[in-house]
Amino acid sequence: MVPEIPLAFCAVLGALAVFQLLLIVGLPLGRFAWGGQRAVLPARLRVGSAVSIVVYAAFALVALDRAEFISVLPAPSIAVVAMWVIAAYLLFSVLPNLASKSKDERRVMVPVSLVLAGLAFLVALG
Repeated sequence: MVPEIPLAFCAVLGALAVFQLLLIVGLPLGRFAWGGQRAVLPARLRVGSAVSIVVYAAFALVALDRAEFISVLPAPSIAVVAMWVIAAYLLFSVLPNLASKSKDERRVMVPVSLVLAGLAFLVALG
């Protein structure tokens, strides 16, 4: 596997994690996330952003394991299956972004989610 692909996948996840952190601390970037209805997220959506960061970290660990940069899973086959599940999940995550009422969220997050899903499929392919 070309090492740049899983690293690019992790870089996009890292950028999204920083974005979610900015939402958690109250920066008025909500028009790009969670349906784009509020500039500053309410508490329940900030919790959702925190959960997203944890999920991104788990995705990154699986990708790095699949690429054999690290070994955190008990068997390589688990990383293979998990990465395919992640890739499918990320492909389906494009749909809520497409359906968002926020033009800003659609304009920014649809391409980001498509790139992330594409990278995930490339990592899954190995």
